[in-house]
Formats: sequence, C-alpha cells, structure tokens
Amino acid sequence: MLRRPERSVLRVAAVVVACLAAGLSGLSGLSAAAAAGIAPRPARAAGLAGQELAGLGAAARGRRTAGVTGNPFCQGLGRRYLASSAAWAFCKGPQPHGPSGPHAHAPAAGHPVLGAPGNVNAASPAEDVSPGGVRGYGQTETSIAASGRYVVEAWNDATGHFSACPSPKAQHTGLGFSSDGGKTFTDLKGPPDARCARDIYWGEPSVVAYRAGGKTYFYISSMFDPRSLFGRKSFVALAACQVTGSGSRAALRCGQPVIAAASSQCFRFTFQSQHLLNCSFLDKPYLTIDPAHGRLYAAYTEFRLFDAPVNLGAGTDQGAIEASVCDLGTPAGRAGPAGGTPAAPACEHGTALRKVGKHKRAGKPYLTVQQPDDRTHCVYEGAYPAADTATGNLYVGYEYNWGTISFGTPCLNTPIQNIVTKVPRRCLALRQVSPCAGPAARVSVPITSISAALVPGYIPGNLGYQANDFPRLAVSDRAHAVSMVWNDTRFHPYGDILLQSFTLRSLRPVQHAPVVLDTPHHGGLAFMPAVRTATAAGLLDVTWYSRDSVTTSGTTVRAALGVSPRAASTPRSSITITNVASNWDHQNYDFIPDFGDYTDNALTTTGSKPYVGSTLYVAWTDGRTGVPQPFEAHIPAR
Repeated sequence: MLRRPERSVLRVAAVVVACLAAGLSGLSGLSAAAAAGIAPRPARAAGLAGQELAGLGAAARGRRTAGVTGNPFCQGLGRRYLASSAAWAFCKGPQPHGPSGPHAHAPAAGHPVLGAPGNVNAASPAEDVSPGGVRGYGQTETSIAASGRYVVEAWNDATGHFSACPSPKAQHTGLGFSSDGGKTFTDLKGPPDARCARDIYWGEPSVVAYRAGGKTYFYISSMFDPRSLFGRKSFVALAACQVTGSGSRAALRCGQPVIAAASSQCFRFTFQSQHLLNCSFLDKPYLTIDPAHGRLYAAYTEFRLFDAPVNLGAGTDQGAIEASVCDLGTPAGRAGPAGGTPAAPACEHGTALRKVGKHKRAGKPYLTVQQPDDRTHCVYEGAYPAADTATGNLYVGYEYNWGTISFGTPCLNTPIQNIVTKVPRRCLALRQVSPCAGPAARVSVPITSISAALVPGYIPGNLGYQANDFPRLAVSDRAHAVSMVWNDTRFHPYGDILLQSFTLRSLRPVQHAPVVLDTPHHGGLAFMPAVRTATAAGLLDVTWYSRDSVTTSGTTVRAALGVSPRAASTPRSSITITNVASNWDHQNYDFIPDFGDYTDNALTTTGSKPYVGSTLYVAWTDGRTGVPQPFEAHIPAR
C-alpha cells in the first residue's frame, strides 16, 4: 500500500499552525505561511482543502473545532467517509437546524397511542442551559441499563457545545439516574472529569450494569478527546459509577475517567517550541459486559493515519474495528486477575506509543477485529459487541462500506455487508495485547442499505449526513445462537427490521434467509433496531423506530417481543412503545442527525445466572416537544 510521505504531514501541520497564527494576528493564512518560510501547495498535495485553509482564521477568532484546524480525520469527514454523530460534533461544532417552510409551526407531537406504556424524559430541559445562559437544543444517541430499581440512561448533550470547564455541562455526554424503576429520573448533567480542560467526554455513550458483592454498578463509556487544536491521543473512556444509599435516598456516585482505548498511531512534530500531535481517531465505542467472568468489553472504530494513500489527500484510512477488555473483579466485589474491581476497572487497551519512524509513533491496540480495507478503502463502522456468559466468548458485529458508497469508485461497485465475528475466550486474556491476531470466525451478510437515503424529517440534505444500517447483536445460549438485527431496504424503500442468526460455534447461518421482524408494514420507515441480550427463556426483545406511512414524519418506537433466535417467519404482531408519536419535520437541534445513530434497550441485570431479569427498558430520542430529548419506557420482557 502507498504510504503518505512524512514530509507532507509536517508541511500540513506547519501550514495549519501558521494559518492559525495568521488568524490571531489579522494576516491571511497564505501570508502567514509565506512568513514562516512555507511555500503554499495545492490542497491535494498538501492534504489540506482550500476551504479548510480559508476557515482557519475564523477558527482562531472563535469556533476552534478540529475540523478547521488540520485534524486529518476531520479533513476527510464528509468527503471520503462518514462517522458518528459525536464525530461530527467534534469536527464541525454545533450544526443548528430547525423547522422551516409553510408547516414550520405544526405540532411536534402526534395523537396519543392507546395501550402504550408510560414514557419518561430522562433529562431535564432546565439543565439544557449553559453556565453563560445559552440554551442547547437536543439530545441524541441514547443508551440505557438497569439493575433492580436502578436505571441509568446516557445521551449526547448539545449543551456541551456552549459550555466550558469546570462546569459539568461542558461534557457532551449527559446522564440521568432513576431509583424507582424508571418512573422518574434525576438529570446528573455530565460525568466527573477533573481533567476537563484537557480531554472531555464527546458523546456516543454506551451504558451497562453489573451486580457484584451485593452492590450495583453502572459503566458509561464515551468518546474522550482533547479540546486543543492538535491535541493528544484520541481515547475511549468510561465512568465507573456505584449506587449508594437506598430507596428515595439512593444516588449514583461516579469516578474519574478510566481509559478503555487509545490511539495506536500519532505523528509528532515541533512548531515554535511546541510539541504537537496528530493522532488516529477513535469512533463509535460500544460496551458489552460478561458478568459471569467479570469482564467488560469495548468495541470501536479506529481511523488510522499511516495507511492513508497519497492519492486520497489528507486524512485517515477507512477504519479498523478494534476491541479492548476491562477487568471488573470478582462476583464478590474483590480484585480480579488484573487488579480491577467493580468500582475501579483495570482496562487493557494495547501498548504505549513508541517511535517507528522519524516522526511516527505507533503502538498496538489490544485486539484488531477487522483490519482496514487496503484495496478499495471502503469504510468499516458501527461496531457492536455481545458477550456469551456461558463460554466467555465475544462476538462483534459491524458494517462494511457504510457511507463510502456515496464517495465514488471503487466503493460504488463494492457490496455493502454486515459482518459478525467470533473472538474465543482464549483470545481475551487480561494483558496489554490479545494473544490472537484476530477473530476465530467471521461471516458476512449482503444488505440493501438505506445509507444513500435522506430520511424525511431526520437528516436535512444540506447537513451532509446519511442514515445507517449498523447491526446489533445478542447471544442466546438456550438457542445456541448469536443473532444480528439491522434495517434493510430490500423489501421496502424505507426499510424493514431483519433478523439473521448464526450458530455460536462456527457462525453457520441458522436461517436460510433473513427474517422480517416488523409487522404490519405499510411502506413507512423501519429503522435503527436495538437488541442487547436474550431473555431468561433465550428469546429476543427487539425495538426500533417506525412510521406507518411515507406520507407522515410521525415516528414511534415499536417492539417485537419474545422472538426466537431460530425463527423462520415474521412474528404475528408488534407493539408500540411510545405513547405519543414525534413529528421529525419539526425539531430544533444542534447535533446532526437530530435523532442520532442508534436507539437502545436492555434487560435488567442480576448478579446470578442467567444474569437478566424480567423487565425490558427502552431508550430513544423523542421530539414530541420540538427539541429532541432522551426518553425511557419499560415493559415486562417476554
């Protein structure tokens, strides 16, 4: 594979810093570059687009986001690949959007849905105001976990765009806590972060629960990245939180960030006596927990630097799928093999960076599940893990060629696939790097993607974001299967929710063809399914966004409950979770897309086999008020 010359990277960095200095001094970017002894180069050769050069002065005057200050990942975002909602926030800053046109003042909420469970806003709109008095618009990317009567929901919080440290609102990850089984929530703003001036939680949260030693713990992961212009490494961090007290006095006490993953590649350079880094970018982390073995796993995408070919200009490669492991201690709450405890996990996430070239620093991630595509450079994204509590094996699902299908050849003719991999327990040792080079088994399913669609009322075309088909996984030991659900447009233009299961041992397909889960379907939207774990009976409860018709943007959350992983036909019925539909055409928000990249559901966690309870909690972003909020509902599991 062609590799980018190091000199070009240094030249790009020097041009960026010089242009930034120009913005501060009132000079033009090119004049400052000339003053620094750096000759201007064409954008393709230098790896910095002309519009980005022009934006540097504005960045220095105010909007200091990574997208206009030379971050390689941000330079390629929206031009060569797509990434998460939080990645867009990191690179582009707030993207205000609101309803317009003749129906701008139409109601955001639809008619009540009879028979639906109670819906609760896990956040408080009163908390969506910065310390300076600026209201943020919208929360997205909801994730949820529960144990007994304790529930935690987390989300991307737009108020972080307008807040600064030491305020907890500076975090782009917000969270709410319930001690009454999800009937009410307390908005806890953001996780604690004593180093907030350096690195903050940027969003894309995932929440899991754990019972050990008679106590309840929650782990909230997020992208964790620098505020500075070039910054340090990109991270995935998690907050380890413990429930204290009981009854109405129960509270959630969270610790400082625990690093669960870090950039494995950086360019180091010096400019005006400053040591600066450009590092690979970690995106879309998601957690799963194996309570039987006291392990927590994070899966994510790393957009690496060194494999980005010269002919693609500045930026990163198209993503590697990686995973890391954390020791949570023993079921009794004592320290585990790596010294981790439930309150203080010990995470293994690869080796430290070392010098591998004049200006290159590299380490090894804990485990590379999928190497980048070095042939067509089509993107891998959307990694979702699932753990098998019986065997200790890990399964990771992800999408291939998401987004890049729209960025030109050869991805235009490359089939889009959802992939499931199996990582045996022997590969998940608590050490810096896994003893295995990759998964033991891998299977792919061709999909018909919605990624080229601009879903009405969800993603305005001028904001440059696309829908996704990311797979969600759940393991059922009773059914001897790992199941994948995703949205697919082969039967309807706006999608169905499909199920495909595979045997746990070899990943041999269980069904001859994927099974449709949504019913009835009137040609409307079926999108963003969620599934996490199987019930005690080994069945699956799957939830998703739904529209009854293409003639409306009124959107609900529906569920197919008690689905067998070995089902060969569509369930007879589904139920509605939302008690009021949201009109997606009438939302004000600062995150794109307005309803995020995913929804979530989770069964209550217990401290003994089968480690799941009898209540299903569902989390989604809801726009019934006209401003997307993180909602919750709960129902008996099937």
